[in-house]
Amino acid sequence: MIGNFLECLREVLRHEGGYVNHPADPGGMTNLGVTKRTWEAFKGREVDESTMRSLTVDDVTPLYRDRYWAAVKADSLPSGVDLAVFDIAVNSGQKRAGMILQQALGVSQDGVIGPRTIQAASIVHASGLINDICDARLAYLKSLHHWPTFGKGWGRRVEAVRKKAVEMATRPATP
Repeated sequence: MIGNFLECLREVLRHEGGYVNHPADPGGMTNLGVTKRTWEAFKGREVDESTMRSLTVDDVTPLYRDRYWAAVKADSLPSGVDLAVFDIAVNSGQKRAGMILQQALGVSQDGVIGPRTIQAASIVHASGLINDICDARLAYLKSLHHWPTFGKGWGRRVEAVRKKAVEMATRPATP
């Protein structure tokens, strides 16, 4: 929903943490949830470990807005649904986020969030849709070969996002 970006980003960053370079993580060097490869693509140049370690929230906010939030049309999704889809995009890619949303909606799955997907999301009960999205996301994550290594944390994250997203969907609208 328009106006939810910063609240949703805070939730994503709460789970992403700071600098890591876990040997089993295919993303490699990462800070604030941004991989070295993603940061280099966004900046259009190579960066070193020092640059990755020094990233700030202010540095990465435009990347999150452009590459993830805007890519999944989160401003057009209902409150709470925007968070659930945004968080998937950050962790599993924009196309996967679109496919999981479309799967939860029972519409054709091409991974592109366009007018039909947005319309379908606008006419269903947001809390139920959030639960369906989170259930489908968890099933997808459990199918990954990295589940034994990262599954406990991924599962906690999905449940935390579910809780926050449902809270956002059920709060009274503000004028």
